[in-house]
Amino acid sequence: MGASYQVDRPGNGFGRIYDILSDERKDLPLQSVPKMDRSIAPVIENAILRRNGSSGAMSKSDFALRLIQDRADIDISGPEFNFVRSIRVFDVRYARQHESGRDGDCNRSAAIYLGTYGNQGGFLWTLSSPQALPDAHLGLERWGANCPSIYHRSVFVEWRDYADSYGFEQVNY
Repeated sequence: MGASYQVDRPGNGFGRIYDILSDERKDLPLQSVPKMDRSIAPVIENAILRRNGSSGAMSKSDFALRLIQDRADIDISGPEFNFVRSIRVFDVRYARQHESGRDGDCNRSAAIYLGTYGNQGGFLWTLSSPQALPDAHLGLERWGANCPSIYHRSVFVEWRDYADSYGFEQVNY
């Protein structure tokens, strides 16, 4: 989300707000903001502007460019961030099973991907299978039993929070 202001309007009050936010608060948290390329979408390189911690005032010279590529911009490798690494996303693009032919052969096919977060927050998709879906997932319970007709698509997200409580969400489509 972003905000903008019009500099050609006199008395818009931005200068005063800028002064209040930048000069009076010396303890401002560092904030990452996607670099924009004069368009709505962020620049593909994901360059990040970060306030330099040496000065309480925010001026153009106080900003340093920091490049973040497919990872968190802070260290999240400690055990206190295990909840991030516990997040698993299952993308069931399709899973179908049906009988075909005179012999009643069972045709099964599926395209299921598992997304996980790495030690520093990098996200990775890997090929998965119906057998890897958690017990909480609904829609493929009869997969492999005889050959009932099944066609299923969903996204399933599971996690463990900081207190190690299990949670999940499923969206069928």
